[in-house]
Amino acid sequence: MTTSHARILFVDDELSMREMVSILLKRQGYEVDTALSGQQASARVEAGEVYNLVITDLVMDRGGGLEVLTKVKEKLPACEVIMVTAYGTAETAVEAMKKGAFDYLSKPFIVDEFVLTVRKALERQRLLRENATLRDRVKGKYRFSEIVGRSEAMRDVIDLAKRAAQTNATVLVSGESGTGKEVLSRALHHASARAAEPFVAINCGALPDALMESELFGHVKGSFTGATDNREGLFRAASGGTVFLDEVGELPPTLQVKLLRVLQDRMVRPVGSSVEEEVNVRVIAATNQNLEQLVAEGKFRTDLFYRLNVIRLHLPPLRERSDDIPALVELLREKFAVEWGRPVPEVSPEALEALLAHDYPGNVRELANLLERAATMCRGPRIEAKDVPVPTSQGSATFPRQMPDAGLDLEKTLEQIERAYIEQALSKTHGVRVKAAELLGVTYRSFRYRLKKLGYDTDDDSES
Repeated sequence: MTTSHARILFVDDELSMREMVSILLKRQGYEVDTALSGQQASARVEAGEVYNLVITDLVMDRGGGLEVLTKVKEKLPACEVIMVTAYGTAETAVEAMKKGAFDYLSKPFIVDEFVLTVRKALERQRLLRENATLRDRVKGKYRFSEIVGRSEAMRDVIDLAKRAAQTNATVLVSGESGTGKEVLSRALHHASARAAEPFVAINCGALPDALMESELFGHVKGSFTGATDNREGLFRAASGGTVFLDEVGELPPTLQVKLLRVLQDRMVRPVGSSVEEEVNVRVIAATNQNLEQLVAEGKFRTDLFYRLNVIRLHLPPLRERSDDIPALVELLREKFAVEWGRPVPEVSPEALEALLAHDYPGNVRELANLLERAATMCRGPRIEAKDVPVPTSQGSATFPRQMPDAGLDLEKTLEQIERAYIEQALSKTHGVRVKAAELLGVTYRSFRYRLKKLGYDTDDDSES
C-alpha cells in the first residue's frame, strides 16, 4: 500500500468540517470515511473496520477524541492518530501524545500544514510496516527450520539448541571453522524470549586487548588516549538480548577475569570508571579450539570454562555429515540466485558426486565457495562434474611440493594446477573471460585454447 491509497477516518461533530476535510483528502488520492462522534468512530473500529489513519476532534458531545484514540490503539495498534481541536491545552496535548497520538493540530489549521502532517503520519506507518516485515524476514532467516540438519548428528544438535532456547543458560558452541556456529547461535536467540531484543556479535580475536575491553564493557571520557567521550560497551548495547562471543578462546587472561565477573555478577565496569553497571544479557560463546586442552595447558581459566560450558552445542564437521550436502547445495543455490538476481544452474548428478567426494576442511563455508565458483564457470544449463573446482592448497587437496617417492603423473598434476588457477581467475572476475586472461598474463586466444583443452565449452564465447 502506498500512502496515496491509504484509508482515513475523519471524526468531527461539525458537518461543514467533515465535508471540507473529506473533499481535501480525496483530492490527495486518499479513501476517506467520516464519523460525527467519538462513539460512532469507536463503534466502526470495534466492528472491524480497518484504517491507516484516524483524524479526530478532541472535544465532541458523544465520545471525545481521547476515547477514540484509546479504542484505535487497542484494536489497530499500527494505525496513526492525529488530534485536532480548537479548545486544546498543553495538558491535553501531552496526554494525547502519551497515549500514542502521532501529532496534535489546532483549529483553524493551515491546509498545507494539515496535508503535510497527514503525509508524515502515513509515511511513518509505512516505514514501521516495512521494518516489521524486515524483522520477520530476519527471524525467518535464522529459524531452526532453515538450518540443514538431515543427518542424525545435526538433528541431535538442533534438538538440544531448541531446548536451550527456552532457558537463559549460557551456551558454548564448538566446532571447526565454517561449520555454522554463528548461524546456530542466531537461530537460538531468535527462538528465545529475547528474540525482540538485540543480538550483538564480536570476534574476540579481531581486536587488540586494550580495544577489546573498551568494545565489550565501554569506557568513560578521558580514560585513555582517543577516548573523547563516554562510550557504551556491547554488553550494555545488547541489554535484554544476547551477546555472541565468537572465538572466545582468543581472549587474553586479563579479559578472561573480567568476563568471568560479568557472568557471575551480571555487572560491567567501563574502562576508566569506578562505577559498576548492571547488565541483563544472555551470553553465547563459540570456539573452534579445544578449550579443555587450553585449560589443561593453563591458557584458559578453568572457572571461566565452566561458566561458559553450561550447555554445550558441538557442530560436527561436514565430512562427518555428508548426508546434509545435497540439501546444503540446494539451499546455497537459492541463496546465490537471490544475491545474483538470476537463476543458478541446476547441479547434475555427476557434479553432486564430485561435491560429495571432498573432505571439506573448510566445512560449509568451503562448500559454498566451491559451488559459487562452479556456478560462475558453468556455461551450460547445468553444473557438470568438470565445472566443480579441484581444491588447491586452500582446499581439501594439495599439490605436492616435493617429488613423492612413488613418483607422480606430471601431465595430470600440471593440468590440475592450470585448472585451479583458471577457475580462481574466473571466480575473481565473475566469469568475465577477458579479465581472467589478463589476471593470468595470457592472451585471450591462449586463454580460450586452455579452456577448450580442459574441456570447457567455448562455443559462442564472448569477450565480456
